[in-house]
Amino acid sequence: MNKRYYIPALLMMLTATACKKNFLDVVPDNVATLDNAFTMRSEAEKYLATCYSYLPNDGDPVGNVAYLAGDEFWLAYPPASITATNWNIARGNQNVVRPYGNIWDGDGVEQNVRYDNMFTGIRTCNTFLENVGDVKKIPDLTSDERARWLGEIKFLKAYYHFLLLRQYGPIPIMDKSIPVNAPLTETKVRRQPVDSVVNYISNLLDDATADLPVALLTPSTELGRITKAIALSIKAKVLVLGASPLFNGNQDYITFKDKQGTQLINTTYSIEKWQRAAAAGAAAIKACEDAGIYLYKFINTTGFNLTPQTVTQMSIRNAVCEKWNQEWIWANAESSTWQLQYSSMAHIDPNNSGNSSIYGTLGPTMAVVRQFYTKNGVPITEDKTLDYSNANALRTAVNSERIDFVEGYQTARINYDREPRFYADLGFDGGRWYMQNSPSRTDENTWSAQLRLGQFGAGVAVTITTYYPKKMVNWKFAYQSNNSSNIEDYPLPTMRLADLYLLYAEAQNEASGPSEEVYKYLNLIRERAGLPTIQNSWTNYSSNPGAFLSKEGLRTIIRNERNIELSFEGHRFWDLRRWKLAGTLLNGNITGWDRSGTADRPDLFYTPTTYFNMKFVVPRDYLWPIRESNLTVNENLVQNPGW
Repeated sequence: MNKRYYIPALLMMLTATACKKNFLDVVPDNVATLDNAFTMRSEAEKYLATCYSYLPNDGDPVGNVAYLAGDEFWLAYPPASITATNWNIARGNQNVVRPYGNIWDGDGVEQNVRYDNMFTGIRTCNTFLENVGDVKKIPDLTSDERARWLGEIKFLKAYYHFLLLRQYGPIPIMDKSIPVNAPLTETKVRRQPVDSVVNYISNLLDDATADLPVALLTPSTELGRITKAIALSIKAKVLVLGASPLFNGNQDYITFKDKQGTQLINTTYSIEKWQRAAAAGAAAIKACEDAGIYLYKFINTTGFNLTPQTVTQMSIRNAVCEKWNQEWIWANAESSTWQLQYSSMAHIDPNNSGNSSIYGTLGPTMAVVRQFYTKNGVPITEDKTLDYSNANALRTAVNSERIDFVEGYQTARINYDREPRFYADLGFDGGRWYMQNSPSRTDENTWSAQLRLGQFGAGVAVTITTYYPKKMVNWKFAYQSNNSSNIEDYPLPTMRLADLYLLYAEAQNEASGPSEEVYKYLNLIRERAGLPTIQNSWTNYSSNPGAFLSKEGLRTIIRNERNIELSFEGHRFWDLRRWKLAGTLLNGNITGWDRSGTADRPDLFYTPTTYFNMKFVVPRDYLWPIRESNLTVNENLVQNPGW
């Protein structure tokens, strides 16, 4: 039997703290073949799990390129406690010989980094569809379950095409498996224009949606399986990508053609693409409503007295970290955030400051710190009532600020008077860090980050920028006295409702300009974040009060909202590319504070420090390189521009 017909092993990463059995706990055999894979339901279910097994572990900062390949985080050099393979992309070391993050071929250039070949995943899905679609096979499979399984695998097939599209742009469409005995000419596939790929994925998702359930039939055993809401939400995301500036009227690609002269990226702008994306977003929101998906809000069941400030911040944090909460549209149940949390946590417990089980690694950059709004809900560069011109000026926290700061502690001006998402998302020197095991049993006099040399949180455990992505650490994390830590794992949500709301608002604004419909979904997110409406904030506090009244002004606001609301969740990396902003924003300095500053010299700690000068080559770096050996084997392929 040819190797292509072996069922790949499902690489399992089971959460130690899981309390529910998961569908993906079904493990296929390593050596099962097509001779018996579709003879009975139990064997076919293993193949079903295999099709799911190609879903990436997005919660892993090592394998998820969006974490280390952009400007959202920076590491100390040389990196410690984390495999920093993808950091080579951010540092300008991407190449065509053995590309980093290579999902075209499936590759990992260092130990503990694994990239599945998405084309192998697609081929596995095709094999499933060809066999399960034959009603003469698997006689003990009911017609309803057969239809549902086929819908799920059509979705996965579409999603794997989407992952390739997002990374490489024009790709071959693999609608059918190429027979093992096919002529060589049939194996030498061509890249299809982006518009064709987008249409193919969208149509396949429509086909899948018809046979998917509105919601999980038995949530206790089906976490991570595909529903109508998931399929329609991913369709909206696909269509927004296809309508975005990278692929919609991008003149940079006017000479990007295949060897037959076919234009691979349409250089003519089409507003109809945005209209189609907006319609898909509206349909997805309706499907989410039907499935009982809504914005998460924290309910205080701790028995502790918590201020409204902390309740708001916990609504922001737990929308991501509380497993399978009501806001999650979809998550890969086998995704793990253990490494992400390990690399995001500060030493906040003075009694366990020497605990070596946690090592601060992922440092949010100053560009990210600056993007959060003021307490008035507008950018720090626009707030006409607050001055941030001297961002590193020292200021001492007063009693009224004790929920977010250590009272009497000196920290930088830029950390004060910021919106609730700033304090929910970021850990910083002098900032409070509320956790479920608060020593004060409230949010006053609770844990804090004190990071200057000579203090309990200092040393090599401090991130290079001195900021931490607090939002990504589950609030049940706890240091242990035996030099270990209790980390409650959770899968990183692939898509949550706030993401969909923002995609819909963006598409609707691009399609028809500012409207009450656009404001509605932006303001729902802002209300959960404890902010006034867009209209209120810009009218009363912005130096550009009419920004929300024009398509261009509202576009900037929507992009800001997206960067803030989805911080540290792996979206900024892709958004900057599809917006064609990476060429501007990723050509600059990576900065932060100086972690070598001592406790008695906060002025030295708060010295703006440059760690690296990023270089983003346009248009080359917007699309991944295809490994050059592929171009030798298949002369029908063309390389992406600049590579």
